[in-house]
Amino acid sequence: MRRLHGLFIALLAALTAPAAVATHPHVIVILVDDMGYGDPGCYNPESKIPTPHIDRLAAQGMRFTDAHAPGPFCHASRYGLMTGRYPFRTDLSKWPTRPLIDEDQVTLPSLLEKAGYATAMVGKWHLGFAENGYGNPLPGGPVDRGFGSFFGIRASTDIPPYFYIRGDRAVTPPSVPIAADRSDGWSPIQGAFRREGTIAPDLNLSDVLPRFTNEAISVIRSRDAAKPLMLYLAYPAPHTPWLPAPEFRGKSGAGMYGDFLMMVDDQIGKVLAALESAKMLDDSLLVLTSDNGPVWYPEDVQRLGHDSAGGLRGMKADAWEAGHRMPFIVRWPAVAKAGTVSDHTLSFTDLLATCSEVVKQELPAGAGPDSFSFLPVLKGGTIQRPPIVMESSNGLRSIRSGPWKWIEGLGSGGFSKPSKIKAGPGDPAGQLYHLGNDRAETTNLFSRHPGIVARLRAEMRKIVDSGSSKGP
Repeated sequence: MRRLHGLFIALLAALTAPAAVATHPHVIVILVDDMGYGDPGCYNPESKIPTPHIDRLAAQGMRFTDAHAPGPFCHASRYGLMTGRYPFRTDLSKWPTRPLIDEDQVTLPSLLEKAGYATAMVGKWHLGFAENGYGNPLPGGPVDRGFGSFFGIRASTDIPPYFYIRGDRAVTPPSVPIAADRSDGWSPIQGAFRREGTIAPDLNLSDVLPRFTNEAISVIRSRDAAKPLMLYLAYPAPHTPWLPAPEFRGKSGAGMYGDFLMMVDDQIGKVLAALESAKMLDDSLLVLTSDNGPVWYPEDVQRLGHDSAGGLRGMKADAWEAGHRMPFIVRWPAVAKAGTVSDHTLSFTDLLATCSEVVKQELPAGAGPDSFSFLPVLKGGTIQRPPIVMESSNGLRSIRSGPWKWIEGLGSGGFSKPSKIKAGPGDPAGQLYHLGNDRAETTNLFSRHPGIVARLRAEMRKIVDSGSSKGP
């Protein structure tokens, strides 16, 4: 009898106890497009673009100063972020008609879905579908690679055809011709630049940003409260076309680009407010970063007095630092101390292994071959990451090992001119920089340190040939 009484008391206590707090944080990844290292005020006090919401995230979380996109252009960066695998390991050229991510490949959302998360994506995919006409299903996209829901667009808002996709189908197929556009006073790939093609009658390019914000807010408000949420919000801005809403025009000191980034920051603020209203913000591991560097030329810096690269060399697509060193902010009040700054070197590929450790969901053998957890760094500790290998838009590879960076050839490897330089008699065959002393890559030390060049060349070859940064 006494035993039954004890069991009754224990059962009563269990029924009346407060609900257990979820052990897994929500995971919110906000990826903007073509924002430079020197654009947010929290990275560049001299920035002429107000970014109060991004700056607030940095003040409330950990700001990384040495974080790198897996590739310095759109689809390469996104591939590495989703798979934990360097993009040079796949054929990126097939994205317009075929999926870049294989059907059996572990992705960030599929990992978290297995750990009990509801997963959703809103925004720019740019990793390909198995295309067979836009009136037919579009397999191989987000909902086939780990996301429970998707609303977004196929690629950038300057790459036709332009149409919204929900799940794996076009909301309305593209059917209306749209002319190319550009802006006076800017280079041919800046300003309102877009390519001619077709557009869906229900899509207006200037409405895409607020539409994505509203969709993300809808995901937050309608989520299954019984599950943690993984939301990937991939804004296609401030990538071209630069289309700031009227209330932002002329408000920055960096022309229409700065005005557009102000609008992006404002949209981010709306999403943060929705998370706060849903009482999710402080229970979230929130990452904000950009997929690659800006399209911002030296003449833009001279004309407007705004350095979008923040003192780094080059721009989008380049092997130089401005192409791939990105603002990277993690807000996670339960773990990352507010207002902290880390110089730990990381790649976007590392988010997969980090989330794996956070949710205690082990990665299968072969998954995330170039992914290493930086959870100890968020907790205030340190780790030593293996070297990072990257490939520029024209195939110029580089390796970062400690403070040293070796680029296997001459030139930028991307949009900056000259892109490629043929070494002449007596010229160095590549580029070597000590980023600890020379973050702007002003002094090529290739000829002075042949031993370091040989070591980095061997390290790169091992990582490339083995298929994994973790060894064969």
